[in-house]
Amino acid sequence: MTGMRKGLTSYGDPGFSLFLRKAFIKAMGLSDDALTRPIVGIADTASDYNACHGNAAQLVEAIKRGVLLAGGLPMAFPTISLHESFAHPTSMFLRNLMAMDTEEMIRAQPMDAVVLVGGCDKTIPAQLMAAASADLPAIVVPVGPMLVGHHQGEQLGACTDCRRLWGEFRGGRIDEREIEAISGRLAPTAGTCMVMGTASTMACLTEAMGLALPLSASIPATHADRLRLAEASGTRAVAMAQAQGPRPSALITAASLRNASVVMQAIGGSTNGLIHLTAIAGRLGLAVDLAEFDRLGRDVPVLVDLKPSGAHYMEHFHWAGGVPRLLRELGDLIDLDTPTVSGATLREVAESAEIVAGQDVIRARSAPVKPMGSMAVLHGNLAPRGAVIKQSAASTSLMVHRGRAVVFESVQDLAERIDDPALDVHADDVLVLRNAGPLGAPGMPEAGYLPIPRKLAVQGVKDMVRLSDARMSGTAFGTIVLHIAPEAAAGGPLGLVRDGDLISLDVPARRIEVLVEEQELARRAAEPRPPGAAPSPERGYAALFHRSVLQADEGCDFDFLVPGRLRG
Repeated sequence: MTGMRKGLTSYGDPGFSLFLRKAFIKAMGLSDDALTRPIVGIADTASDYNACHGNAAQLVEAIKRGVLLAGGLPMAFPTISLHESFAHPTSMFLRNLMAMDTEEMIRAQPMDAVVLVGGCDKTIPAQLMAAASADLPAIVVPVGPMLVGHHQGEQLGACTDCRRLWGEFRGGRIDEREIEAISGRLAPTAGTCMVMGTASTMACLTEAMGLALPLSASIPATHADRLRLAEASGTRAVAMAQAQGPRPSALITAASLRNASVVMQAIGGSTNGLIHLTAIAGRLGLAVDLAEFDRLGRDVPVLVDLKPSGAHYMEHFHWAGGVPRLLRELGDLIDLDTPTVSGATLREVAESAEIVAGQDVIRARSAPVKPMGSMAVLHGNLAPRGAVIKQSAASTSLMVHRGRAVVFESVQDLAERIDDPALDVHADDVLVLRNAGPLGAPGMPEAGYLPIPRKLAVQGVKDMVRLSDARMSGTAFGTIVLHIAPEAAAGGPLGLVRDGDLISLDVPARRIEVLVEEQELARRAAEPRPPGAAPSPERGYAALFHRSVLQADEGCDFDFLVPGRLRG
């Protein structure tokens, strides 16, 4: 069944179910004609707590217009909305809840296709996880990146420049009056962060996987082109509803996941993107091979010159040609014959890319921003199942480094001691944070961007080797090892590190190790570990999360949502 006859409410009498639904259609002011139309659901993620989605209402109206022009019936419905700065303890803790909410609303309500309006970091990943599981024809409309801000003649972007300038404030080089002025200029419009953070990364990956229309990742949130894209997406959704495809399972494939991995490396993408891509793939029983991802990191150069790996912002990427132009430059590094929701292949999308003379934001492969890709995957006795470093946003001088461990047992311990003048720390030490992973924190917060201790910041130190089982914002710069798996709270070896142990980082060799004899590590493992992880919750979503969340290398999804992964 299709349209309003689809998924009837169970009263034991299908005829009565349709009769009652028809009565409430009339209550909406609709006519019987609604029963004959293909229905396009529109997942509306507007929220007063979500500044990034401030244009969502306009986008929903434009999508509705496109659906109506194509002869469909648009039906907008609300779902959970997540914003990075307003979600406690971290939006990652709630990503799976949003995925469940979105999936169940797609399943429960009559619709033949769905348009997913998302943007702020965890919303598009949650929506794609849901779409993959529900497997209804789906098309994504990102809210788009905000425009740049300006301060003292300098262009500013949330949140790479947020972190850089906050570091200057912590180091005493910016006073309170100036940092207050800066806070009003970093995020000047609706839309997601305008650097290549997680939101922009996921929008680019979504476009590269064929799940959104061309240029959807880069059109600024405030531009009329964004509304026209939304209208076109609504129109396209009707065609998908009528054709009953393509479905997410036809677009999220081994080939498209590899394409997304290549694009993630080429754009200087967020480390969070790897976790989200793994979770999306897992919903269809597919895997993101960390060894293959690392190999791509050696073979695929960074071609997009955006902060934090480069110099520019998303609006500049857009006017240089956006993802279609990048696909054209990547050429044979990706599978251009994969399909898209537009009906065209990636090859056709790439061939139609605008050629902008003189632009230097999207580089040729012969003149890359960085010779290797955004990320590297590390292994060693600290990370048996892997860890990740964003090498494109790290200090070259620290890519091979050996230093003393300065250990923090938890995010709270970090907050309490990092600026203590008595902290025994030097610039060549290695800051270690543990119990900040999926279980330990809980929710794997973006605490991996450990601040430079104030006593060093005032001396001008701007980067140190830092490692943790946490995440960091895709907007952050620094020599930071993340996603160490398994995490300390799950018994991982990160929990065995002691203050003063020598830590060895060798990114070219892909190694992260503590230089302690195996016998000593075994002895430590047999001892009680100091408290640091959050206690096991007893009720509600928190208890479900604690029982069911997987580790970073498996996407931090819930085991019961991944085919064949339910733990015994």
